[in-house]
Amino acid sequence: MNGFGALLRRDIALAFRQGGAGLLALGFFVITVALFPFGVGPEAGVLGRIAPGVTWVAALLATLLSLDRLFQADFEDGSLDLLVLAPLPLEIVVLAKCLAQWLTTALPLVAAAPLMALLLHMDGAGFGVLLASLVIGTPALSMIGAIGAALTVGIRRGGVLLSLLVLPLYIPVLIFGVMAIEATLTGLSPAPHLMLLGALSLLATALAPWAAAAAIRLSLS
Repeated sequence: MNGFGALLRRDIALAFRQGGAGLLALGFFVITVALFPFGVGPEAGVLGRIAPGVTWVAALLATLLSLDRLFQADFEDGSLDLLVLAPLPLEIVVLAKCLAQWLTTALPLVAAAPLMALLLHMDGAGFGVLLASLVIGTPALSMIGAIGAALTVGIRRGGVLLSLLVLPLYIPVLIFGVMAIEATLTGLSPAPHLMLLGALSLLATALAPWAAAAAIRLSLS
């Protein structure tokens, strides 16, 4: 646990020192959502109907934006080779890096999501479920993205390939996240969709570190 905590603190500190990828993702999220009223018009009814999907898609893409540097920076300066050889299991290293990425990138998106939903005239009844769905679902995005980041580490322009690899796997998370909000806005219970989101995040947390660690070893071999 000491090694896990030290690596977590290191990655969080590096995220703020190296230009703030989290701020870049947050800026992308805000700008993307803000463009929709210009594209579809200012009508509150139209914007309110598309608000859950727009907010979730923008958050998904903003999270994806930061994933190509998850292992790449360590690969470029040689730190990744040292982490592979360290006593700390590589699976725990992957888990720590994913948690640091979630804290510095996804958590600010969660905090900004209600303001963006308000901009899109979403019914206030859905704000709580929007926050809950993002908190529960975004860990799955980070863990699944870690597999793609590990597979593309060391590849030039690997960000495009990363997107092609992980976007199809993000679709179930997107569907259940949006459906939870839609259920609330139509007077139904969001609990089944939130539980499915939680199941996806737990499954990804259990399996992704092993898959990402194997991909890193393959990339470095």
